[in-house]
Amino acid sequence: MSDLPHAPAGSAPAVDEQRLERLLTEAQTALPVELPALADRYAAALGLDAALIYLADLQQRLLIPLDEALRPLPVDRSSAGWAYRTVSPRVVDAADGLIVWMPLIDGAERLGVLAVRTASLDAARMRRSRTLAHLFAMLISSKRAYSDWLAARTRTATMGLPAEMLRAFLPPRTIGSSKCVSTAVLEPAYDIAGDAFDHSVIKNELHTMIVDGMGHDLTAGLTTSVAMAAARNARRAGGALVDVVGRVDQALAQWLPDQFCTGVLCRLDAESGALRWVNCGHPPPLLIRDERVLAGALDSPPQPPLGLAGPLAPPSRQVHETKLEPGDCVLLYTDGVVEARDANGAEFGLDRFTDFIIRSNAAGQRPAEVLRLLIHAILDYQRNRLRDDATILLFEWRPQYQ
Repeated sequence: MSDLPHAPAGSAPAVDEQRLERLLTEAQTALPVELPALADRYAAALGLDAALIYLADLQQRLLIPLDEALRPLPVDRSSAGWAYRTVSPRVVDAADGLIVWMPLIDGAERLGVLAVRTASLDAARMRRSRTLAHLFAMLISSKRAYSDWLAARTRTATMGLPAEMLRAFLPPRTIGSSKCVSTAVLEPAYDIAGDAFDHSVIKNELHTMIVDGMGHDLTAGLTTSVAMAAARNARRAGGALVDVVGRVDQALAQWLPDQFCTGVLCRLDAESGALRWVNCGHPPPLLIRDERVLAGALDSPPQPPLGLAGPLAPPSRQVHETKLEPGDCVLLYTDGVVEARDANGAEFGLDRFTDFIIRSNAAGQRPAEVLRLLIHAILDYQRNRLRDDATILLFEWRPQYQ
């Protein structure tokens, strides 16, 4: 096994540009189920032997091949998983040559990996392998929006109806730019109902949101779905943060007057580091700086939950503001995270939660990998049976990375 390309005996063959152009045209109308065969034809056009597509399952434990004849690979115990976890290529020896495991990435979102088979490897073949991975990441991202087959292929269990409805509203797990990144996870993956997250980038601003609906049924999922739709509606109309919160309040009071949810909505200026937030009856966000939690840094006076109507409705929402420093991390979470209990009834707890993130960050883990490991640790702590939905959203301000 090797992590670096081997020097080949011969140079990479020339690319048939006309054939490549025909394949690019074909890719635009190819069905998602045709992507495995298309990947092989692209590989041949680039002078490579073959290419296999693997996508991460919903819980990021397995890498599932789009070729239904092949078996999934573990994320935590395979070369393919190493490429996925680290977002770096991995080269391994195979019986008939080499396999280059290339991460499939859509912006900041990890989709899976591409296995490129080649008899030998040089700089040109490595570059073509990377190009192939970029191309198929874009193809998968464009086609998964309308493909039930791709959605079903990355599931390992039957999904409940509330979870199906809520997941239709969720954005990608990870978004970001050269200056900031936001990533989130939620469990139970197939039975989620009341929790949700949202994040979006508008010009130089990162918008994040986490909500926890009352109950754990279809109505709870509908409540959080309406909250997310109302927030997006206000954001896309150019509303300020207080307008976004007000639109959520109004929408829930109008359409679901007997329902409410707690939540935190944030807006980060990625140029200046100015952070504004509104906390509506939710656990306060946590600020991590220099590998420690700044106690109380993002606490604020209590405000009512979202969606209260009549005399219970707040006259106005208070927006709070602070200035982040480069490298700061902000954590939003629902109470199911810290209230997970082990066999003896001991809570996972806030200290264990924040310590895990600090240690993982200090070890150089990427934010998305930190949360993947953390949500698995929480599931393991409660023997894979959460009593409540558990959702975590983490965003970082890294302006020096531009």
